[in-house]
Amino acid sequence: MAKVEITPLRSWDDFFPGSERFAKPDFNDMARLNNRVVSNLLYYQTNYLLLAAVVFLFVGFLNPLGMLTAMAVVTAVFLGSLWAADNKAAINNFKRQNPTSFVVVVMAASYFVLSLLGSVTVFMTAITLPLILIVIHASFRLRNMKNKLENKMELAGLKRSPMGLLLEALDQQEENVQKIQNFLEAKLKEGLK
Repeated sequence: MAKVEITPLRSWDDFFPGSERFAKPDFNDMARLNNRVVSNLLYYQTNYLLLAAVVFLFVGFLNPLGMLTAMAVVTAVFLGSLWAADNKAAINNFKRQNPTSFVVVVMAASYFVLSLLGSVTVFMTAITLPLILIVIHASFRLRNMKNKLENKMELAGLKRSPMGLLLEALDQQEENVQKIQNFLEAKLKEGLK
């Protein structure tokens, strides 16, 4: 298995090139839309991280205590949901069959806990705003050949990135690609013996 590497920061011309590289997503073909979003999340992950960090730091500067509370709650709820999915078959099946709904449920649970603690405004701006911007970009941005090639390398296990690991934790890797990765790893181990 390849070591985890941060992907390079994509140029502004590649990340936001103009209207010709953006198209309205086809909500009638959810598999294709999911593929576009996952591909863009993998390819532009460093750009998305930078975007989220800028919004996060700006809101954190305005309300540092609320930001720490929001970070702790969202982290706890996310880790708790992943633990529950690993230990409860019904939750794991729901996560595999409805990955978007699973993330929405995690976000809603975070929102509920934060509303009890009085940090909803910080949560909405610091965490939800970057996620909304990222999902909008990933949904509308058309893929190019370099994007597709790098994503196939990631999915085959020849290359690993933090976003790839996160998507893997959310069960967004195709099962066939996982089989190819397992086959390649087995052959690599045989070659090393």
